[in-house]
Amino acid sequence: MAGRMVTCFLVNPRIAQLNVSNGGVPKRAVSEATVTVDGVLGDHHRDLEEHGGPMRAVCLYSREVLDALAAEGHAAVPGALGENITVEGLDWAAVVPGTRLKLGDEVVVEVTSYCAPCRTLRHVFKDERFDRVSQKTHPGFSRVYAKVLTPGQVRAGAPVAWV
Repeated sequence: MAGRMVTCFLVNPRIAQLNVSNGGVPKRAVSEATVTVDGVLGDHHRDLEEHGGPMRAVCLYSREVLDALAAEGHAAVPGALGENITVEGLDWAAVVPGTRLKLGDEVVVEVTSYCAPCRTLRHVFKDERFDRVSQKTHPGFSRVYAKVLTPGQVRAGAPVAWV
């Protein structure tokens, strides 16, 4: 049923995948990355009015939510919706503005806002209804933006912890 998801939480949440692009989506997987206050090195945006900047330095999303979207028939895989960091094992509904997360051994981010869905994502959705990932219409299915409090290195498979 659309809008409902069954979630399995890991004992130890982790970074499922790191994603970068030269602009646009999908973003491609990388095994490790440097995260700065300006974002993930090697990642670029086509629309700097809507993406990037210190308050939207990093975009995060849940592997479990991607799996739920894929189960609905959408082409939702890590990086397809433009997130830099795909995490797994977190209670995604609890990842709200103000949440602080430690990514790996060094990086600390603070969620600043939900990401508004963009029409450039419509190809991911079987019915082109990109609002499927809108926090307003489908709470718990939105990606989030975060500012970087502590820059550093991250790698796929590294632990994620609440701060």
